[in-house]
Amino acid sequence: MVLRPWRAVVLSVIGAVVLLGLFVAIAVVLRNSPTGVYFRLADQVAMVLLGVLLAGGVLLLARPRVRADARGVEVRNTLGTRRFDWADVQRVSFPDGASWARLDLPDYEYVPVLALQAADRGRAVEGITRLRALHAASRAR
Repeated sequence: MVLRPWRAVVLSVIGAVVLLGLFVAIAVVLRNSPTGVYFRLADQVAMVLLGVLLAGGVLLLARPRVRADARGVEVRNTLGTRRFDWADVQRVSFPDGASWARLDLPDYEYVPVLALQAADRGRAVEGITRLRALHAASRAR
């Protein structure tokens, strides 16, 4: 089973495209605007590269994913990926008022699951139900 946030992916792709388009447009008009400052080709290239970097940063929000099977769960959040055996997971929870789900681990630790976000409403409910079913099936063995 693979789960990804729907709304975050859509909004981050739109945001990245808008940011990149904005910085490209600024780079194009940079040399043609009467600002009293002399801009060169290097300044235009730098503006486009800055737009690419910012768009890439926004696209990091589209990275979260959960892969789960009978043996365990792999959680990929914005910057890192971690794999857990179901034996190490005490429960899969979605606390009241939370923005995303989490895996509760021993010793009061938890790992946020950014792939299951409250903003996705029904898709998040379906995903958490499927994840809990896999967790329960692994406990029953």
